[in-house]
Amino acid sequence: MDRLCDLAPGQSGRVRGLVTAGPMRRRLQELGLVEGTLVRCAFLSPGGDPAAYSLRGSLIALRREDSAGVLLGEEQP
Repeated sequence: MDRLCDLAPGQSGRVRGLVTAGPMRRRLQELGLVEGTLVRCAFLSPGGDPAAYSLRGSLIALRREDSAGVLLGEEQP
């Protein structure tokens, strides 16, 4: 598991960094996807895209192409 889009429902990981640039990078950071944040995949839509992720007390939905730009490390810091 290297990217946020690779998480299956129930799996989690910590944000290692973003490989996205421009306005999408800023938007992901505003949503709380910054280094060290614990993120859990809550569920996938029936077609698998988008997916819902739980982080910092919120639930957000991201398309696969956007979540692919979020790099993950192990769940433990």
